[in-house]
Amino acid sequence: MRHTSAAKTDKMGFKSSNERLEYLGDAVLGTVVAEYLFKKFPYRDEGFLTEIRSRLVSRDALNMLAMKLGLNRLVEFEGKRKTGRSYKSMYGDAMEAFIGAIYLDRGFHFCRNYIIQKLIMQHYDLKEITETISNYKSAMIEWAQKNGKAVRFDLIENDDKQFRIKIIVENKVLAEGFGFNKKKAEQDAARKAYENLITSDDDDEEEENS
Repeated sequence: MRHTSAAKTDKMGFKSSNERLEYLGDAVLGTVVAEYLFKKFPYRDEGFLTEIRSRLVSRDALNMLAMKLGLNRLVEFEGKRKTGRSYKSMYGDAMEAFIGAIYLDRGFHFCRNYIIQKLIMQHYDLKEITETISNYKSAMIEWAQKNGKAVRFDLIENDDKQFRIKIIVENKVLAEGFGFNKKKAEQDAARKAYENLITSDDDDEEEENS
């Protein structure tokens, strides 16, 4: 549970933290989740499996999972920071390190069962995850390609506090998005644009049916 910011140097000059365990836990978690999804969704393609796996093991998901388990109360980190939030991935890193420690202590079979039964089955809603879109930018690009349209993500404003992105299709602004980094601003704009498109398509269908 020792974050790299609080690493301690031993007599050999090695800085001891949870980074090595994090590396191991990341590999074990990825393998277990990949196998679990492969068996649970036997008729879904590689793209679907990759997308769902990325959601389950994303840094945000692991951060939340670590906090649900109470690992955030155990993590050691550099004391000058007022809060652990200063390190965006710290709790998720600790989650992976915890999995790495379980693997070393109890072996792969026990660790695999723990990940599936105690983590995935108890703390994830796979139905919700598989039915919602996480990467709206990719969804917008896919929509544009399918409909033979050109889509642009234009950075309008960038100051110290916030990014502002406009989505433009065929020289028409579909939506604006905001975020504390460019990626989040693009996703925010893409989500708004995509939801507007879906709503517009639904309205067109209703008019045709009437």
